[in-house]
Amino acid sequence: MSDFQPSIIVHGGAGPVKDDSLAARLDGCKVAALAGYEILRLGGSALDAAEAAVVALEDNPLFNAGTGSTLNSLGQVEMDAAIMAADGLRAGAVAALKAIKNPIKLARRVLDDGRHVLLAGEGASLFARSIDFPECDPASLIVASEKQRWDSKHGTVGCVAFDRHGQLAAATSTGGIFNKLPGRVGDSPLIGCGTYANKFGAVSCTGYGEAIMRVVMARDAVQLLQDGLDPNEAAAMALENLVELTASTAGLILIDAHGRIGFGRNTTHMPVCYVAENGVAQVAS
Repeated sequence: MSDFQPSIIVHGGAGPVKDDSLAARLDGCKVAALAGYEILRLGGSALDAAEAAVVALEDNPLFNAGTGSTLNSLGQVEMDAAIMAADGLRAGAVAALKAIKNPIKLARRVLDDGRHVLLAGEGASLFARSIDFPECDPASLIVASEKQRWDSKHGTVGCVAFDRHGQLAAATSTGGIFNKLPGRVGDSPLIGCGTYANKFGAVSCTGYGEAIMRVVMARDAVQLLQDGLDPNEAAAMALENLVELTASTAGLILIDAHGRIGFGRNTTHMPVCYVAENGVAQVAS
């Protein structure tokens, strides 16, 4: 076992929380972070930890990912997800999924398969069937109160992890923006935009995807780490760049090559939970 101290951070989406669910969202982030940290504590990989944390968030109907995803203009769920390992720049992503309970798990299978990085729509579904990946009834992903509850235009979940071997990984999953056009794909599954990891750091973004895509925000934040900024400084500067170029809103979480955690937002809320050297979960919003 190496001398690296594992760390992990998750987010539950950036944007206003207009109901009384903030405490429950923070609890959900804590459950997810601890699920991932347990894998790291036992010597597991950052990739496995990031996947497990995002699965926990996808399974929680409070979050706009997996079960609980927001609805497009046809009243359907269409989901995006990506996962990336710094080691070898391995990545897998899926977009516009309709019948997969945990999109991040299918994104991981795309990564492990290795032939492609991003599969979308029916192509992603065909890939799932070819590997006997279970599908579900799309209606089972819709929370009954979704249209009444989801007032924000934004919502994504994500995780960044650093393991005992010094490896980094990032994972992001989303149901997209409310009332989006069918087939719309946001920043989350686009490598370098909503999700990125290399030897200098790993990032998961959340917010207005069309703006995040235009500035390639996740890669921008990692470049700032490479330039010598600490994680919180890099998060703040990436947000400044976003505002200067697009006047938009977002949030991001990141870990650098030393396992140091950072996060930032220019929205009213972004539920976050992180676990670092003492093994104690810390929440912020």
